[in-house]
Amino acid sequence: MTYRGDVSEHLHHLYPAQRLDQARQAAAEQGLDALLISPGSDLRYLTGYQAMPLERLTCLVVPAHDEPFLVVPNLERPAAEDSPAGSLGIEITGFGETDDPYALIAARLPDGRQRVAVDNHMWAEKVLAFRAALPGVDLSLASAVLCTLRLRKSAAEVEALRRAGAAIDRVHRRMGEWLLPGRTERDVARDIADAIVEAGHVTVDFVIVAAGPNSASPHHEPGERVIRPGDPVVVDIGGTTEEGYCSDCTRTYCVGDPPAEFRELYAVLRQAQAAQTEAVRPGVTAEELDAVGRDIIAEAGHGQHFIHRTGHGIGLETHEEPYIVAGSTLALEPGMAFSVEPGIYLPDRFGARIEDIVVCVEDGGERLNLTSRDLVVLPA
Repeated sequence: MTYRGDVSEHLHHLYPAQRLDQARQAAAEQGLDALLISPGSDLRYLTGYQAMPLERLTCLVVPAHDEPFLVVPNLERPAAEDSPAGSLGIEITGFGETDDPYALIAARLPDGRQRVAVDNHMWAEKVLAFRAALPGVDLSLASAVLCTLRLRKSAAEVEALRRAGAAIDRVHRRMGEWLLPGRTERDVARDIADAIVEAGHVTVDFVIVAAGPNSASPHHEPGERVIRPGDPVVVDIGGTTEEGYCSDCTRTYCVGDPPAEFRELYAVLRQAQAAQTEAVRPGVTAEELDAVGRDIIAEAGHGQHFIHRTGHGIGLETHEEPYIVAGSTLALEPGMAFSVEPGIYLPDRFGARIEDIVVCVEDGGERLNLTSRDLVVLPA
């Protein structure tokens, strides 16, 4: 595959045309006859096209031994052609309101097909429609192919993640403007959401503002609780940039002086997160990295209070492979990007979390979030 000359060099590097050839080759190696990719991160990864998920089918078809093609509703064809997918040199086929796109695709798949894989996020109604259009064909998940390709980020992808990390860092540096006694979590979250867009994201993916006892709930939804002097506040925020890559960073703040016990808890957490970040290097397994911080927290008497995995991969999705968790023997490799986010949570009292995005490089790990990980005490 080659791009037309009118596609920017930037997009050429971020969404390289050879990914389709790599996917086709990987499908063949897995014994698959074709991949069927609907709107979502896999489609964007392979073509650069951020398609709208609609009840009408949009589907990239990647035969293992033939040329890929993109099937879209006629009303979406201009958008597809204007996207980076339109510069890949692949066929973009439209269909009308009364056409059957599933039958269209089935007719173009190779004779004797046995195994076809669909992307992991394809809607159930579309999977069932493909099953009806492809009787006797073994349908499986395309993650066996695409996860392997997406797991290691290119230099251009790392740079996009670096820009996303810098954007979310700019928001964290402004937290003193919003975390004030008397304001509700929801009020603060609204201000943060606006700032995420102002800082360079096109979408706000999540805003967690968890104050006081709510800080002990890792995925707390901001509510009407009023921030009070002495409250620890966990702020976990992220968005997606125009390039398609995600940010995710957590810092814990205190509005006024926190209890002494909280400072002790935070010191343990800070030590654990720093040790895990420093332990990132090629060859270390995901479960070994998880254990580095978990052991420190357990030795301090808080093992039962670290209730989630250490981290998750990040790229075109906020959560993707690799997952840094006990039981995963996956060895880290250069280009893998993931969060390092241990937490300690004392139910009904308080909690804390520190999260950075880290990229495994040849000689260790590179932290993409550069704000201080020390406890930030804001004026009360």
